[in-house]
Amino acid sequence: FYDGKYSQGFPFFGVERRGAPVMAFTRIDDKKIIIRSQVYNPDYVVVQDATLLDAINVVEGLKKDGVVVVNTTKEDLDLGFKTYTIDATGIALDILGVPIVNTTMLGAFVGATKLISLDSLKRAILDTFKGKLGEKNAKAAEVAYNIISEN
Repeated sequence: FYDGKYSQGFPFFGVERRGAPVMAFTRIDDKKIIIRSQVYNPDYVVVQDATLLDAINVVEGLKKDGVVVVNTTKEDLDLGFKTYTIDATGIALDILGVPIVNTTMLGAFVGATKLISLDSLKRAILDTFKGKLGEKNAKAAEVAYNIISEN
C-alpha cells in the first residue's frame, strides 16, 4: 500500500459449482505478513452481494467490535454488528455503466474503516486500471467513500 502498510489477499474456492459464493480474505498490517491461512476471526466483513445474507452466515467469526459493509439498497440492516450499507451496484451502474462493484466496495470499506487513505486507494486504482477505466473506477470508489464517511 502507499500508506506504508503490507497487504495480502487471496480467494477461497470450495468444491461448489460455478457461480457459487466465493470467500476472499485480505490482511492489512503495519508489518510484514507471514501467516498464509484463511481468516477465521476477521475484524471486517465486506459483502458484495446482499443475497448472501439469506444463504450463509456472513458474520461468522467476526470479532465482537467488527464492522460489516454490505452492498444493498436497504438502509437499516441489523446484523448484530456495526453495519454500513451502500448501493454499490447503483453507483457502479451510474459511473462505470456495468454492475461490477469491486472498486466501489473498496471505497465504501475505506470510508468505513479509514485503514488507508482515500488518496492511496485512488492511486492504487489508477495504477491498476489505466486511462478512462481507471478514472471511472477511482470516481466510483470516491463516491462510495464519501457516502459512507457521511454516516
